Amino acid sequence: MIVKSILSEDLMTLAEVKEALEEIRLRRAEEPEELGYELRRAIKHAEIFSKGEAAESRKMVEELMGLEKMTNEIAIKIADIRPKTKDEIRALYAKERFTLLDEDLDAILDVVLRG
Repeated sequence: MIVKSILSEDLMTLAEVKEALEEIRLRRAEEPEELGYELRRAIKHAEIFSKGEAAESRKMVEELMGLEKMTNEIAIKIADIRPKTKDEIRALYAKERFTLLDEDLDAILDVVLRG
């Protein structure tokens, strides 16, 4: 399949990707042709590594975006990984030009553990 242009682009959590790929798989199940290798691998990856449901992950991203020093990319990584310790969160912020205070880390952990 040749892509001529990108119409829109949006970041998705892995749980949302899993849901979207499942819809594609169900639509293509009616066709006589089997799923391509890449699509099968993507579905398997999403099934193995996604945590929670798509709506739950999106809600967590929206809550995280309300916090200071939070970008959309990091919020999605946090929703995908669901870190359980402050060190895991610090690792996600390793490339950023700022450091997080303990209050920031506690706020992020609170959102993740509630989700």
